[in-house]
Amino acid sequence: MLLKNGHLIDPATKTNEPVDIRVENGTIVELGKDLSAKDNEEVLDLSGLTVAPGLVDTHVHFRDPGLTYKEDIHTGSLAAAKGGFTSVICMANTKPTVDSVGTLKDILTRAQDENIHIYQTASVSYGLSGEKMTNFDALADAGACGFTDDGIPLLDATFCYEAMCKAAELHMPISLHEEDKAFITNNGINAGETSARLGVVGSPAIAEEVMVARDCMLALRSGAAVVIQHISSGNSVELVRTAKKLGADIHAEATPHHFTLTEEALLEHGTLAKMNPPLRTEKDRQEIIQGLKDGTIDLIATDHAPHSTEEKSRPLTEAPSGITGLETSLGLGITSLVKPGYLTLTELLEKMTCNPASLYKLPGGSIQAGAPADFVIFDPDEKWTVTDFASKASNSPFKGAELYGKIHYTICNGKIVYRG
Repeated sequence: MLLKNGHLIDPATKTNEPVDIRVENGTIVELGKDLSAKDNEEVLDLSGLTVAPGLVDTHVHFRDPGLTYKEDIHTGSLAAAKGGFTSVICMANTKPTVDSVGTLKDILTRAQDENIHIYQTASVSYGLSGEKMTNFDALADAGACGFTDDGIPLLDATFCYEAMCKAAELHMPISLHEEDKAFITNNGINAGETSARLGVVGSPAIAEEVMVARDCMLALRSGAAVVIQHISSGNSVELVRTAKKLGADIHAEATPHHFTLTEEALLEHGTLAKMNPPLRTEKDRQEIIQGLKDGTIDLIATDHAPHSTEEKSRPLTEAPSGITGLETSLGLGITSLVKPGYLTLTELLEKMTCNPASLYKLPGGSIQAGAPADFVIFDPDEKWTVTDFASKASNSPFKGAELYGKIHYTICNGKIVYRG
């Protein structure tokens, strides 16, 4: 395949110019200007389109095994491809939990049948209990790319520190769901003006902040590569900023919904805007954007959390938290961050390609000779409307929204896996 006339933006190599790209056997073999097609070579004319490395998401839920009425590996991979993602990292809170080599190998074996790269974390504790550490060595040997009890906080500080030390020994990331449940009556809803209007007792930002403060210091002491998942509070951003200055190997994820929406979205969208951690205030949103600008937040992750229509139709305090996020992520990044001038397109893509690939030691994330032929090809100035979903789920407050950044192709291993 020869990709002709595209404008290449690759943060890893600091490329931002028209480049032709030749692909053979799933690998990039040549980049240059005015490359000529060889015999029997498929030519894709990308005039007017931007070519970037295939997007990488460090935080998705494919609900497989155990909850496949919400999503499964196949539908999750279709949603990822439609959103421009060629690599995703699945969380371990499936049923059964990914706390054994058998469960991990089953997922990774079935994932090989899909058209994108699917990586899998293992849980920190057996059954997400936060009490007994899983066999990190065996799980790492079996192919786990990191460790997390996502969805459940590690409330025991000593246990969390021991897990960090073990992850550091293996040079693997550990990612943390930050939530002190002692402060929370109803999660997924910010404790603030909107919850008061709705007559609901919600989840205050301090529930996240005390855990982030603790784990920033544990990260500093342990030397582990620690990821603060789906950061929602401006104070949490400042804590991570301070920990980085102190020398901690700490990273933070921001989701598109947290840099796009505030708690007021609950008034318009109801349970479709219920997520954990919750949408917070405009001040928090702006401080997350500032964290993205200055590099404090180095990852954009969707926390893709599909749920059934029946589940999201329950009353606000009973419905599950989470939204489906893979198919709207790039569009929201361009619309909410690039178009208003907060980030350049290169800066946005850095947090969606090379930064996550580097942290998790994945082969993608850059466009250069010898790299996997994984690309997202899009028009950052073309508008599109969020309508149908490739996911099994459609629990999104962005249904009907008009966004910039229409995706025309997703290519993984040199194969077109989505055409828009």
